[in-house]
Order: sequence, then C-alpha cells, then structure tokens
Amino acid sequence: MHCFACQSAIDPDDSWCSKCGAAVRKQVDPDSERRFVTILRADVVDSTGLVAELEPEEAVSRLEPALAAMRAAVRQFGGIVSKELGDGLAAVFGAPIADDNHAPLACHAAIELVRRVGSLGDPGLQVRVGLHSGHVVAYMVSSEFSKVYEIGGAAQHLAARLESAAEANQIYVSEACQKLADGHVRFDFLGRKSLRGFSEALPVYRIVGASDLSSWRVRRARSVSRFVDRTMERALLWRAAERVPTSRQTVLLMGDAGIGKSRLAHEFVQDLRTDGWLLVDAECSPNLQGAPFSTLKRLVLSILEAVAKDCDRRGDPREDLSAVHRLAIDAVLDLPISDPRWSELEPYARGRAISEASCAIVESVVRGKSAILLIEDLHWVDRASDNVIAAIASLQTPNLFVFLTSRPNGMPEWIARCRAEVIAMRPLDDDSGLAMLTDMLGTSATNGDLKNRIISHTANVPLFIEEVCRGLKDNGTLRGQWGDLALVRPIEELGIPASIQGVIAARLDRVSRQERLVLQVAAALGPRSNEAVVQKVSELPESAFQDCLAALDRAELLVRVDSDLENSLEFRHEMVRQVTYESMVEKVRESIHARVLAAFESDGTWRDDPDSLSYHAVRAKDWPKAFSYGRSAAQKCLLRSAYADAVDYFQTAMSALDKTPMTRSREMNAIDLRMEARMAFIWSGRIAEWVELGKEADRRANEIEDVGRKVAAMTVMAGGQNFYGTPTEAVALGEEVVGLAEETGNPGWRNLALYNLGQAYFLAGRYCEAEQTFARARSHLLGMEASAPFATPPKYTLLLCCMMKSFTHTVMGQLDAAEQLQREAATIAEETGRPYDRVAAAYSGGWLKLGQNDPAAAAAILEDGFVLAQKHGIRLFVPVLACHLGIAYLEQGLLERARGMLTEAREEARAVGYTSAVLRSSIYLALVTHRLGDIRAAQNMLREARNTACQQGFSGLEAEALFGEAIVTPPSDAANKAAIFVALRAAIALASDSGALPLKHKAEAMLSAMLASGDEFT
Repeated sequence: MHCFACQSAIDPDDSWCSKCGAAVRKQVDPDSERRFVTILRADVVDSTGLVAELEPEEAVSRLEPALAAMRAAVRQFGGIVSKELGDGLAAVFGAPIADDNHAPLACHAAIELVRRVGSLGDPGLQVRVGLHSGHVVAYMVSSEFSKVYEIGGAAQHLAARLESAAEANQIYVSEACQKLADGHVRFDFLGRKSLRGFSEALPVYRIVGASDLSSWRVRRARSVSRFVDRTMERALLWRAAERVPTSRQTVLLMGDAGIGKSRLAHEFVQDLRTDGWLLVDAECSPNLQGAPFSTLKRLVLSILEAVAKDCDRRGDPREDLSAVHRLAIDAVLDLPISDPRWSELEPYARGRAISEASCAIVESVVRGKSAILLIEDLHWVDRASDNVIAAIASLQTPNLFVFLTSRPNGMPEWIARCRAEVIAMRPLDDDSGLAMLTDMLGTSATNGDLKNRIISHTANVPLFIEEVCRGLKDNGTLRGQWGDLALVRPIEELGIPASIQGVIAARLDRVSRQERLVLQVAAALGPRSNEAVVQKVSELPESAFQDCLAALDRAELLVRVDSDLENSLEFRHEMVRQVTYESMVEKVRESIHARVLAAFESDGTWRDDPDSLSYHAVRAKDWPKAFSYGRSAAQKCLLRSAYADAVDYFQTAMSALDKTPMTRSREMNAIDLRMEARMAFIWSGRIAEWVELGKEADRRANEIEDVGRKVAAMTVMAGGQNFYGTPTEAVALGEEVVGLAEETGNPGWRNLALYNLGQAYFLAGRYCEAEQTFARARSHLLGMEASAPFATPPKYTLLLCCMMKSFTHTVMGQLDAAEQLQREAATIAEETGRPYDRVAAAYSGGWLKLGQNDPAAAAAILEDGFVLAQKHGIRLFVPVLACHLGIAYLEQGLLERARGMLTEAREEARAVGYTSAVLRSSIYLALVTHRLGDIRAAQNMLREARNTACQQGFSGLEAEALFGEAIVTPPSDAANKAAIFVALRAAIALASDSGALPLKHKAEAMLSAMLASGDEFT
C-alpha cells in the first residue's frame, strides 16, 4: 500500500510513514459501499490572497471562523464533513445513513453556510459552494487515533468543479441535484457551462433561495395521478371520525415513504372539511429537525389562521389564556418578549408552560365544533415539539380528532400511551395499481405489458409507480400527454429513478449487518433465490439465519414464496433488489458471486445449469471458469435453437478467455471458440460479426503460426464473403481456401470450403462450376471422408450442399435432379429435427416448386419455413424466404401480399447485409410495382438493381434484372422497343453463359414474339 500524503510505499502493518511521518490510513473494505448522495464542496474565495502575508497562526485565526461556520451549517442539516481542505471542506448528505431528502438538505445547508459566513462581519471572508448528487463509494478510513468517513468517485469532482465556477457567495448546483431538490429550493438556470475536466458543457443552476412550499405541496405539485382505492383505510378513518363527538380520537397512519400516507390523509381531511369540520394542519420538516418547537410553531400558526377564517368563531384564542401562557405562545411564535416573568422561569417551567398553553388553545378551538388536527411526517419532528404533540394527542376532549402520519422507523414512543389507533398502510392491490397506471398512461392495449412490468417492478407502491412513469416520459421512452402516452421504443430495464433511490436505501439502512448480508446474497442470486443456497453463501448459523429472514419478512424486503419444489425467497419488489446490489462495492460483489459459484459447483444439481454458473463466474471475475461455463451455456443454447442467446454466451466466453494470461494454449482456444461460435452468428444473421470472427481468428493463427487453424479461419472468412462481399472476391478467396485445405489434409474444413466456393460460383452466375463444386463436396460427405469442421455436424453440411445443388439444378432447368436433391435435404431435416435444417429444406422446397411453375405449393412450403425461421430467430433465412414467398404471391396474382412480403424481404436483407437477397427482392418488387401500375418506379428499381449486379459481379441476377427491364418497358415508341431488344439480347447472352436455360428460353420467346409482331407488340 502507499502513503496517502507522499505516495511512498509502506507496509500495511506500519502506523507511520517512514518518509513523511504521516499517520497511516487504512481502508476497511467491509464498511465500504456505494451510495447515492449529495456532495457539498465549499471554500473561501481568494483565501491565498487573504493569508499570503500572514504568519501561520494569524492565517489560521483568519480562516477558522469561516470553517467553523461551514461545519456548523453542514451538521445542522444532517451532513457529514468528509474532508477539510484548509480553506474549505467537502461534505456528504445521505451517508453513512441513507436519507431520501439528501439533496434538499444539502441545498438548505449551503444556504445556511453562506448566511453564517456572511454574518461573521468580515467582508474579506466570502464563500462559494458547489453541489452535485450522484453515486460514490463511501468508506471509513482509520488511523491509529481516529476514523474518518470519506467518499470517492467521479461525482465529487463535479461538485468541486461547480464550486470553482461559482461566484462569491453563490451556490452552483448540477442538474441531478436540482431535479431532486426542485420545489424545496428555488433555482435559476444559468445555461450550459464548460467545466474543467468535462468534455461537454453541462447544465448549471444557481440557488436563489429556499421555498416556502411544504413537502406535501411539493409532492402534490409533481403528482400526475389520481387518488385510487384505499377503501379499507378510509373506512377505518371514518369509523374513528364517527366517535369524535363523544371522545377524543387519535389515529396514526403508518407506512414507508411513497406508500401514499399524505395523499390519503389530505383526501380524507378534505371530506371532513366539506362536512363542516375545522381543519388544522402542520407538517414536520426534515430541514427543521434541529430547530426547537419548529413543528409546534407551524401548528399554532395553523390554528390561529383556521380560527380567523372560521365565521362561526369570534376573537383570538390567545386572549383567554393566562399571562404566562400567552408569553409561552409568543415564545413558540418567535415574537419579541419584554416581560421579565418569562426569562425568570426555569427551562423546565417554560417547557411545561408551552405544553399547557398549546393544549389550552387546542381545547378552545374544539368547543362546540368538531376539529381535526393533521400533523404529518412525525418521523421528522423536532424533539421539543414531540413532547407537546404527545400531550395534545392525549387530551381527553370530545370533538377532537388528532390525525398523525409517520414512517415505521419514526413512530413516536408515546403512541401507545395516548391509546392511538395505528393504521398500517400497505401497497395498492394489482387492480388499483393498474387503475393508477391507466390514468397516467392511457387505456391503449399496447401498454398492457408495460403496465404489468411496472406493477411487478414497483410492487404497487404509488410513489414508485409515478416516478417510474415520469422517468420513462422524461427520457422519451413514453411520448404524448399524461393520460395518453405511447411506448416508442423497447424497454430493457425500468431502472430506479434518482428520486426514490434514497427512499429504498433508507429502508435498507434500518436492517442489521447480518440482515444486510442476507439481502446482498439474495440480490446477487436474482429476483428469486433458494433459501438453502442463501444460507450456505451467507455462512450464518441456522438460528441466526432464520431470525434474519423473519426480520426481513416483517420489513417486507425479502419474503418467503410458497412453492412445492423448494423454499424460495423473493424481493418484495425489484427495486429493492437493485438498490441492494448496487450499494455493494465491486470487491464485495465479487466475493459474494465467488461464494455463490463455489456453492453451485459443490451442489451437483447446478451442473446442468451453465447459464447460472457463467453469470456468477463473470461477476466473480473468475475468467477461466467464465470462459468454460460461457462456452457450455452457448452450446446448450445451440441445442435448443436459441441462437441469439448463444451469441451472447459465446461473446461472454471470448471476452473472459481474453482476460486470462497470454499463452499459446489460450490463443488456440480463442481460435477454436470463434470457429465454434460462427454457427450462432451465421444463423442469427449477424454477417459482419461472422466475418470479423474469421479475421480475428486468422490474425491469431498467424501469430502462433498454426496453419491448420489458419485454414479454418480463412474458410469462415470465405463463407462470410458470400453474403458480405462481392462474388469476385468470394470466388478468389474460396478457391485459395480449398487449395490450402486440400494441402493440409483436413477433410472437414475442405468440405466446408468446397460448399462455400460452390455458393460463391452460384452467386457469380457460374452455375455449371457451382454444380460441379457442390457435387464434389456432396461426394465427400457421402463417402469415407464424411467429416465436417469442428462443432458442425456432417449431416448439416450435407443438407446445405443438397439445398444449394438443388437450387443450381432448378436455375439450370434440370428439375428431376433438383427434385431428387430436395428429397434428400428433406429426409436429413426430418431425421435431425433441428429448426435450422427444417428451414433450409423448406427454402429449397419452395424454390423447386417455383421452378416447377407451382406457386401455390411453393407459397405453402415457404410460409411454414418463414414462420419457423422467425420463431427460432434464424435471421439468415428470413430475407430469402420472404423474397421467394413474395415471388410465389406475385405469380399467383396476389399483388398486395407480394408487395408487402418483398418490401419486408428487402429491408431485412439490408439489415442483415445480404447483398444478393437485396438485389433479388428489388427485382421482383419492381415487377409487382409494374403490375400495380407504377411503371416509372419499376423501371428505376430494375435499372438500379441491374447496375449494382453488374458492378459487383452478380451476373445471374444481372440477367434477371435485364429480363425484368424488358417486361416493364412499354413498347410505345421506337426508342423503347430498341431498349427492350437490347435488354433481351443481353439477358440471353448472360443466361447462356451461366447455364440458366429457363431464363434464356423465356427471354428468347419474348424476343421472338416481338420480332414476329413487328410494330405491334403486346
């Protein structure tokens, strides 16, 4: 390790640095965790100039009053000073104990900080402050004599840059902090500013003052949903209200943050006001917990205001109080008191007088009229007010309804003494949650799946539902107006809005260290976990573990799930799991995942689940195991035709392997893995990545001088060229690879190389050479050398050869040979049952039926293959199947269906990078367009396709495009007739050279008809 002061190397057991003498700071990893907090940075402006010419003692004396004022302001609002910087400090709000109000508290602390320094009376002492909310790593650093709470991460640098940019006595705030504190504090937007160390200008705000809005009014102003349900809670409240005429009623509405306590309370009291009740309300503020009698002051002011507005009442209730009690109320209201009798009272007597006076005022306002005293958020009440509210709640006075709200961790101790009825609020039921979502998102059925996901994600906590929806709207995922929102792009994860991260983190901070460990293990295992595995990984004794589960179940964080198969544990909602997981620093996560991996490996039931083993190996950063399990998971996905998932696991395995030490063995595995992975990339239609696999394998094979693996890599590259390159390039590379494969004596790669070369000849329009090459490969695969490359079944390669050879014979007009090969392909597909083989057989069967002039039969076969390809994600075949299905519809005269299918085929081919499929789709889409009456568009499409085919060497497709041009060109004048003659003769020449006899015969027949009809061609 290194000294924090001079960075010299030191021994972990040393207490002092031998170079500079600084005490050694030791980080305690178990106490480190990620936190979402607000960071405050403040310093004295131009402090260097203030103390440059002063002696050290004088410099300290000059700056210390400002530093003391800064510390006091931070501590007043619950912040922690994490570091002092000589002329300033860094502080954190929301850690080590989470607080969902960390941003407003930090803003109020900053305002107070500036006020306190300004009140010192030293005009030379001016401060500037920067605030930012973000994720940090927080940890305890210990030395021989003390412990210091420190934070690390990029978030603190932005706070420091905002502080540097601020002007004297100004507070600059980041957008993240502004969003969290908006409503509690007033801001000016200063525009985007360039800050040192940040590549882009960032939005910056300036605090201009504290807001007078209460927390409820801030939440109400942001609310976009209507009040729903709460039938049971409302019934209990009304029952209590009915008993008020005969006896005082005290009700505590208890629930976690976001559950809807304030919403229900205000809905209920408004109903009472409508019935003529007098309403007195006050709210405890997190910003004023350190201010004595702050809540009571609000309550007294509310009473006076309510009485003044009540036309049935006369006079000020203070007039009926004794002189001492009037002085007590004046003291609560911070009014100047000149009467010496008040100052002569002992502190205890003053407190008793305030309590008695407050109770007397309350009793006076309920005489003859029912009144409800609503006091919200008792968990934030200041200590002095708490005693008085306890006395008021215990009054034995008819017509008085004391209505309180609190979070569970802040429930007053005196609640039981005053015989209060406690109503515990729970999340909404699913129907109410859906009603709330329908009100916000709208009634469109397209949002049905999203609504269900939000319900599951938030567990029907109203605030969480609203904030998730707001986040989706703010980031553009949902567009429109509230009540009519449309989902415009897929959602992978709903995430956790910053506004509620602190709410959840605060709940997690209420659990013990052991309970937190159980939560962390369960979070690493996923939304649902096996109880036995959690206990094994937690390494807790049975009794302690069961106590933890019981406590977590009571807190509704981790609950048992009824299951016939196993004892399962499930998070109450996904956001609790995510916050738990994200709060762990990287080393803790790695350790837990490593222990989970070891537990799985020791339990034989997990050996058939490489997906889970791979997941935990990656997160434990056990790269050899991540490679092994990732590869196994990919192979498992291939067996069940989950090709997209197989690609993901192959990429995981490749990445993990590359993180292991460089050896020849590693490089051999890396090449083999890419050769094995090629099948998943091919079938998923990820052509560009397929080619890159070959290139990367070729580079590695050259570096270790492995000729055999180089041949394999080049064969993969050659196959990719058939889709991604030009036929000329594909033929040249294919011929080279076949030669190398034969030289090295590897029959498996030679057979695949022959198939690739035959495909290249086919795309180049060299059908005779294609047929001969496919015949050679098929002969090998049917004979003694029936081998295929690594991870490729011989029957798969044989099926492809039969498929392509059948295509070739069909194009050449040799339908009997084509049909025999098609039957062979269909037999192989039936034997293997693999979806890919069945799709390939359907493709060749449809092509054959088109060659036999049976488009209806072709359509039936191709439709089955198309559905199968889409179902299993065999994207490589989707464009070609769609293209030939469109051709089948065209030949049946189903023009609109043909246009839709060919358009889809062309777009999908472009997305995949399948050049020949793009050209063929364009040619036949042009013919459909012509049949539908748009001759000009058809001509343009065909001309473009013909030019592209000519330039890139697709001579067979060039011939088809020329023939299409002859069809769509109207023989209306001499110039058009001449163009038709040129197109037909060119098509005949190309078809003749390539061996495409059916196309040649069609073109010759059309040319003969034109010549025979003279000027009248129809």
